Amino acid sequence: MSEHLIETVVDGVATLTMNRPKVRNALSAAMSAGLEEAIPRLADDPQVRVVVLTGAGGAFCAGGDVKGFARAGSSRASGTRPSFEHRVAGLRSSTELCRILYEMPKPTLAAIEGPAAGGGLSFALACDIRIASETAKFTTAFAKIGLSGDYGGSYFLPHLIGAAKARELYFTADLIDAQEAARLGLVNHVYGADEYRSAVEMWAERLAAAPTVALGYMKRNLNAAERGSLADVLDLEAQHMTRAFDTQDHRQGAQAFVEKRKPVFQAH
Repeated sequence: MSEHLIETVVDGVATLTMNRPKVRNALSAAMSAGLEEAIPRLADDPQVRVVVLTGAGGAFCAGGDVKGFARAGSSRASGTRPSFEHRVAGLRSSTELCRILYEMPKPTLAAIEGPAAGGGLSFALACDIRIASETAKFTTAFAKIGLSGDYGGSYFLPHLIGAAKARELYFTADLIDAQEAARLGLVNHVYGADEYRSAVEMWAERLAAAPTVALGYMKRNLNAAERGSLADVLDLEAQHMTRAFDTQDHRQGAQAFVEKRKPVFQAH
């Protein structure tokens, strides 16, 4: 793990903090490499029950390093660079982390202060739940620098807020605040700056205390519902529900219901 990405795991809550506050946590090669290594590992770690993605210094992630893009553009005429196919393959490999966030069999939580822009917005959209401070700002950003977008934002955003509004936000790169993001359904909850951190902790603890296996099956059902037919989803639900009936978490939950107490779900 590099200084550009800080990882902590406490009581089943894994927190990944993007840590380049001087540049609003814009992506660096080291940060990208750290995310690409950590996210699949945490997805497979049975002791991790929820993954929280956040940023340091009052910002979430400003996306790509635009100054770096400009330097690269000015140097192209004087040197060679990898082939188009090589560059496509490299970017596609990096963006795989958003698919893993979206599909991993445990809940993911984006905790957002300040800007979430470009690829940084896509990171947040790939998570299951988005909790925002009232300071949060959101923009697709790409149109302002003549780019088309990456990290899955053009897949996630229409599913969350509808195709027409997603196209508008991509084409205009308008900046929206936390309250507008909540109204559109882009974020789940907005908290005042003084209560934001405790709210993130509360949500992380709540998700970590949930039945992880069942939540993993729920994610698969809900993800399938975004692209499959009703018959496909009914088939998948039947399979997952039958598997969930056989888990210790189900037995614990049913017994707790009978005994009128709070269930205590365990890591798997």
